[in-house]
Amino acid sequence: MNTTLTDKILTDKNIFITGGTGSFGHDFVQEILKYNPKRVVIFSRDELKQWEMAEKFQDPRLRFFIGDVRDRDRLILATRDIDLLIHAAALKQVPVAEYNPMECVKTNILGAQNVVDACIANQIPRTIALSTDKAANPINLYGASKLASDKIFVAANNMVGSDDILFSVVRYGNVVGSRGSVVPYFEKLVANGAQSLPITDTRMTRFWIELQAGVEFVLKSLLRMQGGEIFVPKIPSVQIMDLAQAIAPHLPTHIVGLRPGEKIHEAMIPKDSSHLALEFQDHYVIRPTIRFNRTTHYHMNALEEVGQAVMEDFEYESGTNPDYLSLQHLRQMFASRLTALHMSQQAT
Repeated sequence: MNTTLTDKILTDKNIFITGGTGSFGHDFVQEILKYNPKRVVIFSRDELKQWEMAEKFQDPRLRFFIGDVRDRDRLILATRDIDLLIHAAALKQVPVAEYNPMECVKTNILGAQNVVDACIANQIPRTIALSTDKAANPINLYGASKLASDKIFVAANNMVGSDDILFSVVRYGNVVGSRGSVVPYFEKLVANGAQSLPITDTRMTRFWIELQAGVEFVLKSLLRMQGGEIFVPKIPSVQIMDLAQAIAPHLPTHIVGLRPGEKIHEAMIPKDSSHLALEFQDHYVIRPTIRFNRTTHYHMNALEEVGQAVMEDFEYESGTNPDYLSLQHLRQMFASRLTALHMSQQAT
C-alpha cells in the first residue's frame, strides 16, 4: 500500500466508524492510528465492548459514542465535523435474519439510509460501506438487505448535487477469525472436547480473506474511489472440508445440513453484473447501473490504475474461483494462529 497517499488521506482527519467495536473495527482502528488521525469516533450500541476497546487502545484520539444506526437524529449529531466514514454496522447472522426479518431490515436497510442522510447533512466527503458476497444473487434476507444497502449507498451519489461527497461500497467474503465466523466456532468446539465437527454440506466453498487484508483493501478503496462503484478484492476460496481438516485433523465430521438461507457456493460478481464489471490487477469494480450528475470514467480510478472489461457472462464465484487455499496452506495458517493465541494467553 502507498503509505504516502494513505498518510495524506488519514493524517489529521476525523474518522467515523459505525459498528466500530466489531472485529473489523478493532483492526481498522489499530491500522489507522499509525497515520495520526485527529479523531477516531467509534459508534456502536454496546457499552461493554466500547469500554473493552478503550481499555485495549488507551488512546486519547479515540472517542466513543453510544448509538444505533436505526437512530437518524443520533447519527446526524454524532457525525459532525467528520472527514471519512466507514459503515461497518450490520446484523450479519444469516439464520438470525431469517427468524427476525424486520430487525434485519431496520438495521441493514433503514440504517443504511440513515447513514447516508447523516453524511449528506454534515457534508462528509468520503464514505465507504462494507458489504458481503451474500449480497450477490441473494437467497437469504441478510444478503437481500445488504444488496438493498449497496443500492442505497450507490444511489446516494445522485443526491449530493455539486457537493464533493462520495459514496462507495466494498464487498468481500468470509473474514478469517471474525466473531461469528466458522473458524472460532470450530476452534471452540475443539477446545471443549468435541468428538466431531459439524459440516453443513461437503461441497461448500467460501471466499476467504484475512482481517488485515480486509482492512488494507478498505484503505486502498478510500484512495481509489470516485463514487458509486463496488470494489471487490481478488481473494482465494476455501473448501469447508479442507478447513475442518486443517483445524482438527484428528476429528471426523458429521453432516448437519444447510442452515436457513444458506448457499453451497457464494458469488461476489454474478453473471448478470458481468457487463458492469471491470478487472484491475488485484481487484474488480462493479460500475453503477444508474447515471449520476457528474461524469465518471471508472476504467481509470483515482490512483490512475487502469481496468479492463471482463468477458461476457463472467462470474466471480467461490466454487469456480481458480485461486484456492490448499490444505497445506490452511494447516500452516492455523498453526500460526494457534501459536499466536497461545502467546497471547501467556501474556495475559
